[in-house]
Formats: sequence, C-alpha cells, structure tokens
Amino acid sequence: MYGDPATIRKILTQSGDTWAVVGLSTNRTRAAYGVAEVLQRYGKRVVPVHPKAEVVHGEQGYASLADIPFPVDVVDVFVNSDLAGGVADEAAAVGAKAVWFQLGVIDEAAYDRTRAAGLDMVMDRCPAIEIPRLG
Repeated sequence: MYGDPATIRKILTQSGDTWAVVGLSTNRTRAAYGVAEVLQRYGKRVVPVHPKAEVVHGEQGYASLADIPFPVDVVDVFVNSDLAGGVADEAAAVGAKAVWFQLGVIDEAAYDRTRAAGLDMVMDRCPAIEIPRLG
C-alpha cells in the first residue's frame, strides 16, 4: 500500500527535482546526510529543513518548510513517526506534489490525509535505495 512501486517511480521520475529533506543537518552520521548526497548524485536539488537552518551539501537550509522561498516538489521526512504527520500536513500546505516518509517512519492517518489532499505519498521506504533500482 504505502510503498507502491508505481508511486515510488512517479515520485522519483515525474514529481520534480526539488526535494526538501526535513531533518537534514551537517551531522554526517545521520542517515539524512547520506540519502541527500545520493539524491544530489541523481540530479535532485536537496533543500535542508532543520531548526539550525545550516548549509548542507552546498544548499542553504531553512528552519521550516514554510520558510523556503521557492516551490518544493517532494518533502522527504527524516523525523520520528510522532512528528511526521505534522510535516506531511505542512508539505500539503506549501504546495508540494509528494511526501516521502523514510524507513521506519509510519503514520497511516497522515498517509490518508496526504493522499486525500491530492499528493502522492510513500512511507517506510528510502529513496536512496529505490532510485538506483529505476535503471
């Protein structure tokens, strides 16, 4: 259901190339750091979203999705499941086309709300694992 191969492919190939990565900081030991690096290698613009608003991988960070002064296509969520639903709601509010919850991040109510708002969504998957599979 929330890892549908067609939806994964659509988000990675058709939803756009500007990805806001919520939870991305300069901490190289965090999964978000490495995943963002892979996304960049595949041509995605990675926009860090973290309270520190640090520059990561050469891109200016922002404290929240609402602070980003340009459109984002996909919101990739690296926060725990308790907080992820609020991020999905913010993604819909800022006009994102899709939301991606990372491995281990699951909120079925948020999934239902996000899909009802017209966004594509994937949960409990990693784009850095999925994107090389596209060939």
